Amino acid sequence: MPKFTWEARTKAGAQQKGVMEASNESMVEAQLKKYGFMSISVKAEKAGFKFGGGGGKVDTKDLVVFTRQFATMIDSGLPLVQCLDILASQQLNKSFKSALQNIKESVESGSTFADALAKHPKIFDQLYVNLIAAGEVGGILDTILNRLAAYIEKALKLKKQVKGAMVYPATIISIAVVVIGVILVFVIPTFAKMFADFGGTLPMPTIIVIAMSNFLQRYILVIIGIFYGIKVAIGKYYATPAGRKLMDRFFLQLPVVGVLIRKVAVAKFTRTLGTMISSGVPIMDGLEIVAKTAGNKIVEDAIYKVRQAISEGKTMAEPLGESGVFPPMVTQMIAVGEATGAMDTMLNKIADFYDDEVDDAVGNLTSMMEPLLMLFLGVTVGGLVVAMYLPIFKLAGAVG
Repeated sequence: MPKFTWEARTKAGAQQKGVMEASNESMVEAQLKKYGFMSISVKAEKAGFKFGGGGGKVDTKDLVVFTRQFATMIDSGLPLVQCLDILASQQLNKSFKSALQNIKESVESGSTFADALAKHPKIFDQLYVNLIAAGEVGGILDTILNRLAAYIEKALKLKKQVKGAMVYPATIISIAVVVIGVILVFVIPTFAKMFADFGGTLPMPTIIVIAMSNFLQRYILVIIGIFYGIKVAIGKYYATPAGRKLMDRFFLQLPVVGVLIRKVAVAKFTRTLGTMISSGVPIMDGLEIVAKTAGNKIVEDAIYKVRQAISEGKTMAEPLGESGVFPPMVTQMIAVGEATGAMDTMLNKIADFYDDEVDDAVGNLTSMMEPLLMLFLGVTVGGLVVAMYLPIFKLAGAVG
């Protein structure tokens, strides 16, 4: 659908401008007059290439702000279409702005809000759409939107914690590799030429370092190609069901990182399912969505087994315990929640507890990685420097 740039004045005389998608200029003018605008000027946007897809990816923070503002407007009694129009007009992200305008037009055409959101799966996932659908049916859309905003904020915090734990060691190791590569390719050859001019027998550590430098200079492109090929091969293997299952199981069994992954999986599962159940989404639909967003094939299979067991009339706690993924405390608390009829409350309590557990696990991982990284840097960089200065020390001793 073509886009039109418009300028108009409000009844109070304020100048307004924006972009609207419509079939023609007349539809744009009619829509603006409907909202009370005057002195309307409409121009068709010229088609052209826009780098990055015309606005880029919608950030999670933008989604949280949109959800919070939308909840406030709905709670204040503003009509749904007017809320969408206001939020679209103030949106800076072009992709998000265009999506909101399309959603508004779909709602005006008779679609439900949830169906309109479902047409933009890259922005609004199944969890978001299903919760909105439940809110529309139950007449509690403002409550659902507030729950969604709280859920997204906590999920974003959890994601940042895990990323923070991974970014620090990855950055240190990357810098160390670059520094070592520069020393071997540019610095060591200068020392090697100098030692060759001096003559004499070099210490073994120096000979090894010079040999490493010669090898890296000769085969650096081959080494980069091999590492790139390994990365591509691992990515393709992980894309297969068998490869993903094998590697996800391996990650869960790692000594320290595996514990963190397991705790993150439990926190995400309980938080998501608790939010959906408390919002009125049927438990079978909730488990289906939670399984698809688990992020780990082993956890996903365990949730599907729970769903199958419930369809056969069994409880949730029993198959969760048999999966081996969820700790006994989690399964016992879920069993209590099932018995008392307070499943959503119990799941949210487990999620709060495991959010704190993830905090502790991230702190422990960072504390453990720091001395190991310092040791790695000291041994590698320090070893190279010492190996290059040994002949100099030897020469100085001979002169003395």
